[in-house]
Amino acid sequence: MTRIDFYILSSPSPDARLQYACRLAHKAWQQNRHVYLHCADEAEASRLDALLWSFRADSFLPHALHADQPNEAVVCGWGDDPTPHHDLLINLSNDTPEFFSRFNRLAEILVEHDPILVPARERFRFYRKRGYPLSTHQIRIAG
Repeated sequence: MTRIDFYILSSPSPDARLQYACRLAHKAWQQNRHVYLHCADEAEASRLDALLWSFRADSFLPHALHADQPNEAVVCGWGDDPTPHHDLLINLSNDTPEFFSRFNRLAEILVEHDPILVPARERFRFYRKRGYPLSTHQIRIAG
């Protein structure tokens, strides 16, 4: 069964959400995990793809857009089919990905901004009602 972690950042900034997604993806990649970063749309996936190139000056995270190189260890995508990924799903959309249950782990990254928190509460209830193991982590963002 998919293990689901909610990371609630102490920031209202959507940019903090993307930055934390990069950090989480990098950490997972260092642990030899495969990561699918699920974005709301193509524009957000392209923005995240660009951020992954520059978010850390001291290291490199190999990645690609799913549409271009679906077999890369870390990919940014949108839409309905994350094939061949099934290890770690990082959800940055405001919807419950239809394919989430095929992943070993799901990370929901949230910021203190109602357009992001309100749909996240619905997703939390959805997962809880279906019996998925849930954890919540409060993350303090310096700033």
